[in-house]
Amino acid sequence: MAFSLGSITQKISSAFGGGGEGSFLGIDIGTSSAKIVQLRASHGAAILETYGEIALGPYGGQPIGKAVKLTPEKTAEALIDLMKEANVTARSGGLSIPFSSSLISVLEFPKVDEGTLKRMVPIEARKYIPVPVSEVTLDWFVIPQDEVEKSAFDRIEGVPQKPKGQEVLLVAIHNDAVSGFQTTVETAGIHIDYYEIEIFGAIRSSLSHGIAPVLVVDIGASTTKMYIVERGIVRLTHLISTGGQQMTETLARSLNWDFEKAERVKRERGLEDSSAYSADENDRIKSALLSTLSRLFSEVNRVLLSYGQRYNKNVSRVVLTGGGASLPGLAAQAKASLSADVALADPFARTEAPAFLADVLREIGPGFSVSVGLVLRKLKST
Repeated sequence: MAFSLGSITQKISSAFGGGGEGSFLGIDIGTSSAKIVQLRASHGAAILETYGEIALGPYGGQPIGKAVKLTPEKTAEALIDLMKEANVTARSGGLSIPFSSSLISVLEFPKVDEGTLKRMVPIEARKYIPVPVSEVTLDWFVIPQDEVEKSAFDRIEGVPQKPKGQEVLLVAIHNDAVSGFQTTVETAGIHIDYYEIEIFGAIRSSLSHGIAPVLVVDIGASTTKMYIVERGIVRLTHLISTGGQQMTETLARSLNWDFEKAERVKRERGLEDSSAYSADENDRIKSALLSTLSRLFSEVNRVLLSYGQRYNKNVSRVVLTGGGASLPGLAAQAKASLSADVALADPFARTEAPAFLADVLREIGPGFSVSVGLVLRKLKST
């Protein structure tokens, strides 16, 4: 078991004092780690009270950084340890549902009245959901039509747009996933006010309000999720089975290291040279990591091109988020490899915290996009 942020969270708690009523949690349980953020609202600002992360691998008999599938009870054990180490005082908030346990899709329908659409959506949804509709919770809403005038990000090339009816954003969550998390939080003594698919928390904390299409690339341990957001609406989602764990495994094989050492080196130096290694070792480390990243970047560019061709619009910006986005040197490599401007998510910029934590929060921020976004939803509604 490893908890990397304990001393820092203790400093936060002493700097702000307590917490309690009026403080809320954002809980993001991934495949390799669990993250938690506690915020409270004060005079229109979101005050950061504490945060923390704990590796889940050791709870499943695996090393730090490995993706594991734990029982709800074992996950609760890790969550209890995390809350203790992070000095968490709140006991209610929101929890994220993994993208892999959900479905988000944009469907096209003819222009019909609301009553007819309510009957059509569940029928059409069956074509996209690989399990019986009774096993999922469905939600949907009609995507507003674009304004008549073009934005600066539309291509003015005279390419005709195909006639459209109306588009519907369909969201489905597997009931078993929610049931498992309910067992976890009940065991940990937490009250969950709402569950939310992780994509929405990441978007809320990482993107500013704007009309230009943006691609959010969420690099997790076992998968990388991609979402294109335009005018605040999710227009496209894509999932690939490449993530931080694959980088570590490739690095371990290339230099004949065990997983633990490869994971530590990846996190500490990433794509940047280190005086602790020879020039040859530095080259081999970088090459091993890039062998995975090059495939990821290739897929990102394919998504950018595909969206541009389908909607006749340029995606001008890529925002990197997720724990894998904190890899040292990643932003510079992404800027050189992707056909768009690149930025790292900075969710803690939407919170107030002690100045001495600014650099640390920027560095680890991408991994906390979902948990920060979860609490921001609650604070905006209170």
